[in-house]
Amino acid sequence: MSEVLVEVRDLAKTFEVSAPWLNRVIERKPRQFVHAVDGVSFSIRRGKTLALVGESGCGKSTVARLLVGLYPATRGVVNFDGQDMGQQLRFKSGAALRRRVQMIFQDPYASLNSRWKVQDIVAEPLREHGLLGEGEDVRARVGGLLSAVGLSPADCVKFPHQFSGGQRQRISIARALASKPDFLVCDEPTSALDVSVQAQVLNIMKDLQRDHGLTYLFISHNLAVVRHVADDVGVMYLGRLVEQADKRTLFARPRHPYTRMLLDAIPDIHMTGRARTPVQGEVPNPLHPPSGCSFNPRCPLAQERCRRERPALLESEGSWVACHAVQEGRG
Repeated sequence: MSEVLVEVRDLAKTFEVSAPWLNRVIERKPRQFVHAVDGVSFSIRRGKTLALVGESGCGKSTVARLLVGLYPATRGVVNFDGQDMGQQLRFKSGAALRRRVQMIFQDPYASLNSRWKVQDIVAEPLREHGLLGEGEDVRARVGGLLSAVGLSPADCVKFPHQFSGGQRQRISIARALASKPDFLVCDEPTSALDVSVQAQVLNIMKDLQRDHGLTYLFISHNLAVVRHVADDVGVMYLGRLVEQADKRTLFARPRHPYTRMLLDAIPDIHMTGRARTPVQGEVPNPLHPPSGCSFNPRCPLAQERCRRERPALLESEGSWVACHAVQEGRG
C-alpha cells in the first residue's frame, strides 16, 4: 500500500467567459477564457491533511471540485489510490470510487435540502451506495453518525432550519461520513461560522481523522485555522502553487514574498515587535494576468526577469518555491 493516497499532476481548468456569439460578432470581440487552475501538482499522504491557502479567487475551490469530479479537468491527472479518477468517474464502475471520496461544502445553509429531515439527508449516501442491509434500521445508523459529530440521535426527525450554523455543518460532516470514505475534501468548512463554533467543528474533524484514518484536503483562507489542522500547506496565487512545505517549515521560515505577506496579516497577539510587510495591492484580473510571475505587480522583490519569465516550482531549503528572488538568493 502506497503512503500517498492522492496524487495530482499538472492539473488545469479553463472556463470560457465569452459574451454570447451574436454580441461578439457585432462588437468584434474575441472569445475570452479564465485559467482558474493552471498546472497544479501535489500529493497527500494517507491519514494526513494538506491545506490549500490563498486569497479569494486564487483557484482553491476549483481544485476541490476537480478532485471530487464536479468539474472535468482541462488538463492533468488526479490519481486516487493508484486509480485515475477522471477516467473511473466516467463509468458506472466509478461509483465505488466515489463512495471513498466525499466533500464538505462551505455553506451549511445552502448544502442541505431544507425540505428534508436530517434522517433523510444523512441516509441518502447509504441508500445511493447500497450500504443499508435488508431490514436494517435507518434511524439507528443515522443516530450513530449524528453522535459521532456531537449531535443527538433525536435530532434525526428535525429539519435543517431548526439548527444553528455550527450544527448544520456537523450534519454536513455526518452526511459525508455516511459512506465511510477514505478522503474528504473540505472547502472552507468553518468560514461561515463564529470563532467559538469553528473551534468545535475543527476539533470534531481532528478526532474523526484520528479515529477513522481519514485523509483531508482542507481549503481555507484563514492561516490560523490551517495552523491547527494541517500537516502540509500549499499556497496558491492566481491558479498556481507558489509555495509548498510541511506546516512547521512554512510557518517558521516562509520563503515566497506572498506567503510572508499572508503570514504578516495575522494579528500579532504576542507583540513580538517583528517587522511586518502589509499585504499590498489587489489580486490581478484573471482575464488579463500579468506576464512573467503573476505576483510581480505586488512583490517588493520584483525585477525585470520577474516581469518577463514565469518561475518554476523548485525545491529550496525544505520548501518548494516558485520565485526568481528566492532562487537567486535575493529573497
